[in-house]
This record gives sequence, C-alpha cells and structure tokens, in this order.
Amino acid sequence: MLKPFLALLCTTLLVGGALAQPRQKVDKAADLPRFTYAIDGKVEDVVRDEARFATLAAALRRDLQSVLDRYEIPDKAVERSYLATLAQLDYLDGRYDDALARLDRIRALEEKPADRLLSGVTMRAMIESKRAPGTAADAYATDVGRRIRGALDAMPYATVQNDVREIKASAEVIGEPLILGSLRERLQPIVDKAGGLSSDFAPSLVNARYRLLATLPLKRTLVDTYAAYLAANKVDKPDIWTARDVVLPPGRRHAPVNVAIWDSGVDSALFKDRLIVSGGRPALIGFDRFENRADSELMPIPPELASRLPTMKARLKGFSDLQSNLDTPEAAEVKTFLSELKPDQYRQAIEEIGLAGNYIHGTHVAGIALAGNPYARLAIARIEFDWHLQPDPCPSRELIDKNARNIASYVDFFKRHRIRVVNMSFGGSVQDVENALEQCGIGRTADERKAIAREYFDVGRDALTRAIRGAPDILFVAASGNENADSTFAESIPAAIDAPNLLTVGAVDRAGDEASFTSYGRTVVAHANGYQVESVIPGGEKLVESGTSMAAPQATNLAAKMLAIDPRLKPVEVIALIRSTVEKTPDGRRMLLHPARAIAAAEKRKRA
Repeated sequence: MLKPFLALLCTTLLVGGALAQPRQKVDKAADLPRFTYAIDGKVEDVVRDEARFATLAAALRRDLQSVLDRYEIPDKAVERSYLATLAQLDYLDGRYDDALARLDRIRALEEKPADRLLSGVTMRAMIESKRAPGTAADAYATDVGRRIRGALDAMPYATVQNDVREIKASAEVIGEPLILGSLRERLQPIVDKAGGLSSDFAPSLVNARYRLLATLPLKRTLVDTYAAYLAANKVDKPDIWTARDVVLPPGRRHAPVNVAIWDSGVDSALFKDRLIVSGGRPALIGFDRFENRADSELMPIPPELASRLPTMKARLKGFSDLQSNLDTPEAAEVKTFLSELKPDQYRQAIEEIGLAGNYIHGTHVAGIALAGNPYARLAIARIEFDWHLQPDPCPSRELIDKNARNIASYVDFFKRHRIRVVNMSFGGSVQDVENALEQCGIGRTADERKAIAREYFDVGRDALTRAIRGAPDILFVAASGNENADSTFAESIPAAIDAPNLLTVGAVDRAGDEASFTSYGRTVVAHANGYQVESVIPGGEKLVESGTSMAAPQATNLAAKMLAIDPRLKPVEVIALIRSTVEKTPDGRRMLLHPARAIAAAEKRKRA
C-alpha cells in the first residue's frame, strides 16, 4: 500500500460522574453511527461563508460529541480523529481553552512516540501567540514560527525527524488549489447527487476551512521553520537492516521457490532470469477493475496519457524527494505544479498521480521481494486499482460476485504454479465500500448505505478468507495498511483476516522506529522497513517509496529465502520461525524482522 502523500491532514468528556451512563462498546468501526448533513448549493460556499459554516459546525459538533459520550471506542485512532475535528471547530470559534483541552486529550491517546511529541504543536503555537500580550498582527507569523521551533528543539531529533520531514513536505505542496480542488471534485458530486454529506465526509469541510483561515496564511513560516530545524539537525538515523540482511549466493544447492506478486502488475523484463514460464510466456493471471479478464502484465496506461508517463514518473520521484527532504529538480517541480494548479487542472493532476502510483506499485514490490535471492521465481497476479476521484466503476452486487469468483481463480493459479509465497500489498475495508456508495449516490440514507456496504464487503472478505485458508501450503503475506489505525477494528482485508498461513506486516523505518502511517492490530505480528525503500519501477528506473506495501515484501523476501534453504517448511512453520526470531522492542509495539536469525533457525531446523 502506498503511503498517501497528500493526506494532510478536544474538550474532555463533559458527562458528570453521578449522571454518566455506561458507554456502549463497539467492536467494529462500521458499527459506529453515521449522520447526514443537508447542503444546498456549493460546498465551497459553505466553507467560505461564516453563517453557513456555523450551521454545519453546530450539527457536526453535537453529533461527534454524542459519539464520544455514548460509545467506548477500542481504536484510539478513531477517537483522535473525532477530537481533532472538534479541536479545529473550537479554534475556528475562538474557544481556545476547549481546543487546548482537546489537544491534551489527543496527545494522551497517541501511541507512537513521534506522534505524541508532535501532537498539536502548530495549533498550540497559534493559540499561545494569539493570547500573548503585545503580539502585533504583523509579528504573528514570526512568533508562531518561533514557538514551533522552540517546541521542536526540545524534542529528540532521532525520534521526530521522519515526521517533521513529512510535515514539511505537506506544507510545501498544500495551497488553495489543492484544498478547494478536493472540495469541488471529491465532495461536490456527492452533494449534487444526494443533497448533503454524511459524517464520513463532512469533517473534510471543517479541515478545509481550518487550513484556509488558520494554517495556509502561515505556509511560508511553517515551511521555513521546519526547513531550518532539519538543516540544523543533519543526522541520519542508524540503519539496523543492513547488518541483519542475508543475501543467498548463487550456485548453492538451494531449492527454487515460486513467489507470486498479487498486485498492480510487474514489468517482467526486469526479472528475465527469474520468471516462472507458462506456454513460453511469464506466468500471469489478471483481472481489470471491472473484474474482467486482463492478461497484460502491467496496468494499462490510457492511450491519451501514454506520452505523459515520463512526467508522471518524475512527479512520483518529486514526492519521494520531498519526503526525504531533498532539494532536487523533481521536488521543485512538484511544489510549483501543485501550488499553482488552476481549478480545471485539479482532477487531471491528482488522477494522473494516482494512476502513476498504481502503475509502478507491483514492480516496486517485486523488486523488494526478490532481492538477494537468485532462487526466487516470479509469477504475476495482476489486479487493477481505481485511480479516479469518483469511483469507476461504482460498487454493485454483480461486481462483488465477479470479484469473489476471481479471487478463487487467483488462488487456483497459485496452486497450479506451485507458488510457495504470495505477497499482498493491497487492502480495503467496509468503510471504503460505504464511502464509494455515497460518492456514487447509491443508498437513500446512511443506514441503507451501511447495510449495502456490509453485504458487499462480507462477500469479498469471506471469499478471500476461504481462498487463503483453502491453500494451506501457500504462505500469504499482507501489508497492515497505511491508516495509522487498528486494522482489526477497521476490518481491513487482507490485514485483519485470521488464518494460520497468513502473515501480516507493519512498517518501521531504517532504525526500527514505527512509521507514522503504519496500521497495527491483533493480526500484525511482524514489522519490517517500509520507509523510503529503494526498488525498481517499470522501465528500470530506481525509486524510493514508503508504505506498508514496502514492508510486506521484506517478509516475503525472508520467507522465500527460508524456503530455498529448507523447502520442506510449511507456512505455519515459516511463520513460527519468523515470530520466534523477531526482535521485540521494549514498548511491546514492534516485532522487528531479523532475517539473519530466521535463516539461521531455518538452517538449524534443516540439519535437525
């Protein structure tokens, strides 16, 4: 799963002890209530007009607070998201004490060290500056920057450096074109169809107004502050992975291991000497986003965009360079391009970025999965991810039934080609289905959409679960997800599926610190490097990418090496050896892969 680059983006409970009612516990995110807000006309006008926004804000504030009051939510990420919206509303209303109280609560709920340290830093600085006596209007931005820098200087750089780089990168590209473009192209079509937005989408209006009025005017200050902080702390994190990696030398009596990359497609020309061949061609199965058979090994680029592929690749590199805090021509172009978008350019720009990311994804994953293992043999199982701002196609029972049949076909393909390890760097949840239904105008009410989404999702989840469990001799490796949330509570698949031959992997960085984006949960039992990992992309260029998509194939790589050494190992035994050799961190949150130990354990088992 690629880390979404442009994803940028608390009063305490007020129920008194004597009057408080027991809160209802929910086990799934989909069980939380949904609300609907009528909107007449343009979404952008609601965000810009104080009176119209106030009406929406009051209803949204009431409903979000009611959920916090009434429900016990196991996933702290969900509670944090509710509180974050309420804190933005408080700030916009000038209720600074309430905003600070919510920020305190959010910080208490943060589980990752960097998140806890950086939580609410910008909003706190803005509130403190507004309240400081003698702060002139023309000195406000400078004072905010000074306060943010003071907070950063008190933090351990090694802990926060990745997150600060990401914050700086987001600040560099954000601008009114992106904020308003998202409203016009993502949300306005929903309003045009349904006359309103659900509580899944309405908080985006709060975030948009907060950014337009509060943080966007500080863009230059924020970028300069983060840049100066990073420039003053040029210390790279230690790399724990090189010392624990194992490269299998060629020419040994190791067994060939068939590996399938179940992803967006692979440029087989980059792996010519390590392909499984069927009928004189690379072993391949594929279905497009309409669930029709598609036997091209790479996701097709529409003919009208073929000439733009080099530009799209360059922009992916620009995003990556920004995340790495590199000043390159590609990074400069991306910053300028996105900051100066015209209204009619937004859709094409964002869809092209999504298309390019999907196009390169499977090849990048394959390069990680096969590295250092001359005994790995590759099969391609191609799926097609939608890249449009509005779903294309929309969810339907016909599509989900075809998908269920196709899942069985994929796994039959794996069995026929004696695949030992399958990498699955993709995911989805029941919430994704529900959101797509709303975007498509399917379902008259939130409750009706909720019921339809549950029906569709359960069909797909059950089909995938049956397929995985029905192939006990194949090890499936899943990415945990990039939502910084509990994948089990969200019902993410395949990450949350419980099967003895499924290994779910979260992401850390080169030093073993938890990645800001990585999801977690009961089924996540191993962690690998998923932060700025270099691999190949179609055409042979190299690119560094971040995401749990890059962590999962590290585990696939390790499993394939273990099977090359001892092909008698069963999936449950591979998982057991990996879990017995991980390095457990003191906080109990990370189980770091240790390839050298795991391979030594496999060699010892083979000799026994």
